Amino acid sequence: MKISHIKLLSILSLAGFALSAPGSSSAMEGQVSRQQDIVNLQLGQRIKVDDGTCPAGKIKEISGAKMSPTGIVRAEKCIPRLGPKSK
Repeated sequence: MKISHIKLLSILSLAGFALSAPGSSSAMEGQVSRQQDIVNLQLGQRIKVDDGTCPAGKIKEISGAKMSPTGIVRAEKCIPRLGPKSK
């Protein structure tokens, strides 16, 4: 049985969309400049916020900590800012 080119392209396109879904590991961690820019935080997702509220050498990390009846509870903490390694 032969598959037409259009059907084959459709199948490959759907596979590409599935691999680039928002829940993929590449989209699980990011950085924003304001905490208000975080929308749809997922359970276990970690986002760094560079808003200057943490001491020097640290950056704020917001994570989806646990589920509650009203949605995902956020946890925030200041973590060491990892810069480029120096020799």
